[in-house]
Amino acid sequence: MADTRTAPETAGGTSVALAEGTPEEKQEEYPGDVHWYDLPDDDAAPEEDERRRASWRRLWSAVSRGGSRAARNSFAVVLLLAVWETLPRIGVVDRVFVPPFSEDLVAWYDLLLSGQLGEHFQASVIRSLSGFGLAIALAVPLGLVIGWYKPVADLLTPLLELFRNTSPIALLPVFILILGLGEPSKITFVLYACAWPILLNTVSGVKTVEPMLIKSARSMGLGPVTLFRKVILPAAVPTIFTGIRLAGAYSILVLLIAEMVGAKAGLGYLINDAQASFRIPDMYAGIITISVVGLSFNLLLLLVERRFSTWRTT
Repeated sequence: MADTRTAPETAGGTSVALAEGTPEEKQEEYPGDVHWYDLPDDDAAPEEDERRRASWRRLWSAVSRGGSRAARNSFAVVLLLAVWETLPRIGVVDRVFVPPFSEDLVAWYDLLLSGQLGEHFQASVIRSLSGFGLAIALAVPLGLVIGWYKPVADLLTPLLELFRNTSPIALLPVFILILGLGEPSKITFVLYACAWPILLNTVSGVKTVEPMLIKSARSMGLGPVTLFRKVILPAAVPTIFTGIRLAGAYSILVLLIAEMVGAKAGLGYLINDAQASFRIPDMYAGIITISVVGLSFNLLLLLVERRFSTWRTT
């Protein structure tokens, strides 16, 4: 469809109507200057293509860098799995007690298809998250209070020092005796083990805030509540999350002990029962699952920590 706009007057003073076509065609068809505003939008396509190619190059460069970093970080793990697969097959270790990694993966897949792995996984995750969540809900506020108010710290520090040096495993029989073999004793056991790293790191995070930050905030007229909310708490967040990540690892480790002592479901029970029944590949399948769960949990907490510590420069 022909364009009805009027072209600039030519040297001879003639006005003509513009039609679609390349600049050269327009030049031939309409003698005189052809300006950018006379061109249709398609003539700008080369610049758009160049921007698109530049975007793809940046994306490919980022993917390449990420792939190289992942390869370097996973090299040791791949080497371990290769050794695990090779040594039993060449007879260096007894494959009855240490089956090749591929056989353990087959056992893991069979447990997954039969539904047993999902049942034990669900039981362990519910117990672990329950104890871990309760530990965060109780230990973080208590640690903030102890770290901020000296009279409270003076009152509770002797009691905290007494219990922090008491192993959770030593108290497991007490939890079972009082709460029974059901879920409350296992969740309480995880809660007790997770509370200490969170509590102690929270107290340390509040007490080690830079004094210069506090003086500067007070010189700007901040009240106690605003000072705590705007300065103390953000400065303590990295240390608090260090304790939370430690507690996340403990929530898996101590739960296995509780499930090995008295449970009818859970990954700890699966590992213990498979070892007692001499189902060795099933035992390693449970251990692999625990390792993957712990690693995934730690990565998730690391992402949450970065989300709440975006203000840090290092």
